[in-house]
Amino acid sequence: MTKLVTQPNIAGPDDFYAELLALHDGRDKADSDAINARLILLLANHIGDRDVLREAFEAAAGDIK
Repeated sequence: MTKLVTQPNIAGPDDFYAELLALHDGRDKADSDAINARLILLLANHIGDRDVLREAFEAAAGDIK
């Protein structure tokens, strides 16, 4: 079973973040939300491992009360 990678694992993380922000630049909240939802589904499909995805759910919601 693959485990969720939570340590930095993206080459050029600052460049990646800038690209992510640029993707949303000039869009209203509804469009940005739709892009985020599609991006989540595309990446979840790419990962494909339900156990890893469940770990990601738990990690993402962990600090939310």
